[in-house]
Amino acid sequence: MRLRLDLAYDGTDFHGWAAQPGLRTVEGELTEALTRVMRLPEPARVTVAGRTDAGVHARGQVVHLDLDPADLDRARGRSDRTPLAALETRLRGVLPGDVVVRSAAEAPEGFDARFSATSRRYRYLVADDPATLDPLRRREVVGLRAPLDVEAMNAATRHLLGLRNFAAFCKKREGATTTRTLLRYDWRRREDGVLEAVVLADAFCHSMVRALIGALVPVGAGERGVEWPEQVLTEGVRDPRVKVMPAHGLCLMEVSYPPAEQLAARAEEARARREE
Repeated sequence: MRLRLDLAYDGTDFHGWAAQPGLRTVEGELTEALTRVMRLPEPARVTVAGRTDAGVHARGQVVHLDLDPADLDRARGRSDRTPLAALETRLRGVLPGDVVVRSAAEAPEGFDARFSATSRRYRYLVADDPATLDPLRRREVVGLRAPLDVEAMNAATRHLLGLRNFAAFCKKREGATTTRTLLRYDWRRREDGVLEAVVLADAFCHSMVRALIGALVPVGAGERGVEWPEQVLTEGVRDPRVKVMPAHGLCLMEVSYPPAEQLAARAEEARARREE
């Protein structure tokens, strides 16, 4: 059977999602907890919707794992709860405080946490006024000294939308495509004065979101024109003038999936595109 787990985490004290020898990672904590709770003979193996970098947070991360129903049943112990309910409760009991499993459910046929996803939505928070800085939120809000012009930034983001090659905003990985569909990118000033950027795409390549944020900050500060981010994108190479913004301002908010009957087809389509 295949399980879907929805989870959230504070990425501050992690070296990113992916397991690394000798380093604390979200995947490492989760797989250790799964292995322990279900008393698996081998370490659990999970597939994640999107690997987050060191310091990046998540409120809507999704993973799947395959296992024998007997393995899940062991999570009940002596409890009279259902195996899934017992798994949720026991995972919350053994995981550290900066990782929370929100739900565990049997996945529909054809579901793949990574390849069935149709979009990922990220949020980035910036305080551009010292009066809006909150020390209690220092782990998720990036402070800047220069005030930013939201209208100018939104004028620039409109020219980045659509199916494009985002090589200029990605750390190149051998054999990996940098073509993505940017579905939404906009900024707004919240009631508390903090600036919030929402970035939505079918998928993201390494460091893409933080580089897209970094390309718009100079526009908002009046250091670059609204046409500059699109010029960087068109040139197709990393521009040293684009600053990759700090990780702690970034949070994966949601991963979206199609209806159950379309999950397998979506996964097949996405795999083929990644292999191009």
